[in-house]
Amino acid sequence: MNKTNVKPAEGKLGVLVVGLGAVTSTFMTGVLMARKGLAKPVGSMTQYDKIRVGKGADKKYLKYDEIVPIAKLDDIVFGAWDVYPANAYESAINAEVLKEKDINPVKDELEKIVPMKAAFDHNYAKRLDGDNVKTVKDRWDMTEQIREDIRRFKKETGVDRVVVLWAASTEVYVPVDEKVHGTLAALEAAMKADDKEHIAPSMCYAYAALSECCPFIMGAPNTTVDIPAMWELSEKTGMPIAGKDFKTGQTLVKSGFAPIIGTRCLGLSGWFSTNILGNRDGLVLDEPANFRTKEVSKLSTLESILVPEEQPDLYTDYYHKVRINYYPPRNDNKEGWDNIDIFGWMGYPMQIKINFLCRDSILAAPLCLDLVLLSDLAARAGRHGIQRFLSFFLKSPMHDYTKGEVPVNHLFQQYVMLKNAIREMGGYEADEEID
Repeated sequence: MNKTNVKPAEGKLGVLVVGLGAVTSTFMTGVLMARKGLAKPVGSMTQYDKIRVGKGADKKYLKYDEIVPIAKLDDIVFGAWDVYPANAYESAINAEVLKEKDINPVKDELEKIVPMKAAFDHNYAKRLDGDNVKTVKDRWDMTEQIREDIRRFKKETGVDRVVVLWAASTEVYVPVDEKVHGTLAALEAAMKADDKEHIAPSMCYAYAALSECCPFIMGAPNTTVDIPAMWELSEKTGMPIAGKDFKTGQTLVKSGFAPIIGTRCLGLSGWFSTNILGNRDGLVLDEPANFRTKEVSKLSTLESILVPEEQPDLYTDYYHKVRINYYPPRNDNKEGWDNIDIFGWMGYPMQIKINFLCRDSILAAPLCLDLVLLSDLAARAGRHGIQRFLSFFLKSPMHDYTKGEVPVNHLFQQYVMLKNAIREMGGYEADEEID
């Protein structure tokens, strides 16, 4: 093993999740089942992927935990907040993602995961009506109560470290406002002034997490940590942040398939994406203001892969449309259709159709695991601020838009970033380039 300055993964790792719905209950059940040897964590890079380190005679392919110290599944302790009081077992049964026979072996452990009262504002998710909600004076008080929850969780469970993961619903779109979101001082002033328009509940969770020295991961397309004020806080506390929006189904396909068109130098006339899903996420996204947040995230993928300025003959004026339709009969079994109009030699048109019948939570659960373990690793490696190497797992990767930075959305370039970061943290050379 090469020399590395990453602190070892000693003791227990607390995983506090905002939202105890389909994704989270599936994530928790899978981890607990895998610990007992009753299920396999398929889809998890940290558990399965191998990375080459060294070249020539020194070349080896190693799993992540052979390169860097990653927390073991046995060391994870779960906690959650949710607007509904159902425990993790009840939530897993209600979600109907997993069969009862795949939940019951860990029923006792899941029943002990009882959600804390959520910091919630009905105006940010009008379709949700839970009663397991905090009573707060203002946004600052909301933040202070979350901080107290984190401290109490640490004390009661005896965990050494905590990562906070947002796996709750998509909030109403909050545009970035420089006056409020531009500096940490301005953000804190807005929280104390109870500025409900510019301060979403998710921002209170993120602020609380970072202030309590916990990495924070934004798994929805919310603006939450995608603002300079939060970047400033993460630098101040020395904590990593990552976001936004888990890249599970259609966008995963898009970030992997668009490079085929680009690499082959084929032209694009239009890309139409539509989804149907019937879980709680679909219900919330049926509200236009909430869908707007998701739309911004899903639309951003293509434009940085097939860039008009780089290939004006091929990618000028293509039409890109994204739709999500709430359809209760499907529940968590999401279906994504993509119709892609391309053109080839001498401008002749062709079409590609992709129909992905996926299971939203089955794809999201391993992402949750990887993001949690790698954010914890990043914190122990002394990495703070935006963790660009985690872009591989996210639909709309965070980037410094104030300096004109363009996010990397190309799946295989994102994979290079991920591998290089693991190599560097393991004391090896980052030896691949993004061309």
